[in-house]
Amino acid sequence: MDASRQAERLGDMLCEVGESPVWHPAEQALYWTDIPARRLWRYHPSSGQARQWALPEMAGCIAMRGDGWLAAMESGLYALPALAPGQPAPAATLLARATHAEPAMRFNDGRCDRQGRFWAGTMALDMARGRDSGRLYRYAGGRLDAPLPLALVVPNGMAFSPDGRTMYLSDSHPDRQTVWAFDYDVDTGLPHRRRVFIDRLPAGRPDGAAVDQDGCYWICGNDAGVVYRYTPDGRLDRSLPLPVAKPAMCAFGGPGLDTLFITSIRPPAAADDALDGAVLALRPGTRGLEEPAYLD
Repeated sequence: MDASRQAERLGDMLCEVGESPVWHPAEQALYWTDIPARRLWRYHPSSGQARQWALPEMAGCIAMRGDGWLAAMESGLYALPALAPGQPAPAATLLARATHAEPAMRFNDGRCDRQGRFWAGTMALDMARGRDSGRLYRYAGGRLDAPLPLALVVPNGMAFSPDGRTMYLSDSHPDRQTVWAFDYDVDTGLPHRRRVFIDRLPAGRPDGAAVDQDGCYWICGNDAGVVYRYTPDGRLDRSLPLPVAKPAMCAFGGPGLDTLFITSIRPPAAADDALDGAVLALRPGTRGLEEPAYLD
């Protein structure tokens, strides 16, 4: 593999479950969550400065919102103010409460579509039970609903094509491991015509994803230590090995959006010197798209 495409570690942060990396272009900084630790992280690559804030609940995913953030947590969607280094833990304001199918659930993967609507899926905290009680929620115009009759175990891999007309979604539970594509109506904000995009990864389970400027779909191979690139027609185009076993989600960022940032999970039995749980960065030879913010 080209040396420029080898992953390097950012800082010395280690997360239990690093998820939802989002590049903030105005700050030139990367934000992400550590779900079970109830933490929101920020890393500024040019200065090497890292900062973390405590959250009131586990946050599965985040999205930019005005001068602050939208966070999908356990009980619902919350607004967070703009965060600055040195600022104490932010006050979270409940925007919409989720109606979970059963107790002990939380939001997992999610992001905004190209028009600024926020989508996120829910899952049971006890993933090992394999219960398909997860739902896919949409938040737009201050209203939270679940417009699709989907029963999900571990919703993941949410992404949108550059023109916004294709939505990707996976279920990363070991019993499913499928990535679907939907036609997406950019006017109504409704997906339809679900079909299998990736039946199974070559190795590992599908986790978080991103789309590049060519419309190719990058998906983390959890348990395989690989990030894969698929062309819009579903063909495996590239496999880049990583120095962690459980990559969780990837996002494009950097001044030219040509860096792929990857968060990861640290298993309890990880060796002291293992990089599992670290945030990685590599130059994959393509550029990404600016992450859409939520629009009220």
